[in-house]
Amino acid sequence: MEKRVLGIVLSLLGIAGLILAGVKFLNGSGGRYNVKEILIYGLLGAVFFFAGISLVKNTRDKPT
Repeated sequence: MEKRVLGIVLSLLGIAGLILAGVKFLNGSGGRYNVKEILIYGLLGAVFFFAGISLVKNTRDKPT
């Protein structure tokens, strides 16, 4: 059960990172620093999101 909760938390963090990358992309000035921020937030968000989804999908519930 703890792995499933961790997967949900990672998925939510990933969604937040992807949303933040999208907001920075839309409101950015296009400078070099802004591009680095967008790439970092986007990559970390994608990694967290897909890791969380796979953790939720591959974890089986045990009957108690």
